[in-house]
Amino acid sequence: MTQGTIHPPGRRLPAPEELRNNGVVKNVVRSTESPQEELATGERSTRNRVARSILDHGPSTVAALAERLGLTQAAVRRHLDALVADDVVEAREQRVYGARTRGRPAKVFALTDCGRDAFDQSYDQLAADALRWIQERFGGDEAVIAFARARIAEQAAAYRAAIEAAPPEQRTEALAKALSADGYAATARSAPVGEQLCQHHCPVAHVAEKFPQLCEAETEIFSQLLGTHVQRLATIAHGDGVCTTFIPKISQTTHHASASTAGRNPA
Repeated sequence: MTQGTIHPPGRRLPAPEELRNNGVVKNVVRSTESPQEELATGERSTRNRVARSILDHGPSTVAALAERLGLTQAAVRRHLDALVADDVVEAREQRVYGARTRGRPAKVFALTDCGRDAFDQSYDQLAADALRWIQERFGGDEAVIAFARARIAEQAAAYRAAIEAAPPEQRTEALAKALSADGYAATARSAPVGEQLCQHHCPVAHVAEKFPQLCEAETEIFSQLLGTHVQRLATIAHGDGVCTTFIPKISQTTHHASASTAGRNPA
C-alpha cells in the first residue's frame, strides 16, 4: 500500500514518485533531526498512515484501523483525535444495511472534504482540458478570453461591493481583502506614484500558465473596479513569486483607461 503525507487542508500530497521514496526521506530525517523532532515526525507518519487507510478502505472503525495498521486501539484513537481536530476526518455512525442488531451502531471515521483535498487531485488538469476543448471547438483564443472574462465578472460582484463601500484612498486595500477571502492571500502597499496590489497565492496558477487569458481578464477587471488603468508587473503563472499589479494614483490617470495585458515586468 502506498503511503503519502497529509498536509494541512488545501495543500496537495507529493506526487507518486515522491511517495515511493519515503524510506529515503525517513533516513535523512533520522540523521538531521533532534530526538524530539524524530518523535514528532514519527507521529505525523503514523497519522498519515491512519488517514491513508481510511482513504483506501472507506469509513473505518477504530478496531479495523488497529488491525490493518498493526497498532493498538488506544494509539489509533490518539491519532484520530488529532485528525479530527485538524478537520481531516470526522466521526459518524456506521451505516447499517438490513435488519439492525441490538445496541448502538459502531462509530466509524471518514475523511472530510478537506481531508480528501489533502490527497492528489486532478482539478487543474480537468480545468486545462476543458479550456483546451473550448479553444479547439468554439473559436480559439477568443473563446477562451470570453470564458475568462465571464468567470472573473461573476467573481467581481463581491469585489465591487467591497470597493464601493470603501473611501477612494482605501479601495486597493478593500480589493486586497476581498481577493484574500477568495484564497489569493492579497495585500496592498504604497509604491512610488501609486500602489501595488500583491497576490501571494493564485488558486488557478497551473491553469493560467497554459492559458494566460485568465490573467488578462483579471487585470481588466481590476482596472474596471478601481476606475483607472493598471499594469500587471508579474504573475505566479509566469514563474514569478507573487502576482503584482501596479495601480497609479487616480488623479494622474484617466478613470476609464483600458487595462494592460498580463505579463512580466519589462525591466
